Amino acid sequence: MHPADIQDRDGAPRVAARIRFLFPWLRYLIDDGGYAGKKLCGAWVALGRWTIEVVKCSDRAEGFVVLPKRWIVERSFAWLGRCRRLTKDIEATISLSHAWLMIAHIRRVLRKINQITF
Repeated sequence: MHPADIQDRDGAPRVAARIRFLFPWLRYLIDDGGYAGKKLCGAWVALGRWTIEVVKCSDRAEGFVVLPKRWIVERSFAWLGRCRRLTKDIEATISLSHAWLMIAHIRRVLRKINQITF
C-alpha cells in the first residue's frame, strides 16, 4: 500500500519492490492500462524476471465492454466485500485497515480449503 496522493503508476515501483521481496517466486503480472509507460516498464524489468501483460481497452469498443482478465480483480473485490468490516473505511490507521484486509483473505482461503476437503 502507498498513500492515496500518489498515482498508482508512480507508486507501482515501490509496491513492486516489496512484492518482489515477499513473493520471489512470482513471475507473471497483469497490469491495467493505467500502468503503461516506459519508465514503469523499466522499473518492472529492473526488479526481476517478470512477464508483464498490460490489459487495455480496444479502440473499436463502443459502450461498456468487459476487459479481458479484469473480472479476476473485480471478483476478488466482490469476495472481500462480503466482509462487513471492509464495506466502509472506518479504521483509524492504515496498518489496522491492512490487518483487517489480511483477516478477510485468510477467512476466504480457509473457507475455500474447507469446501475442497469435505
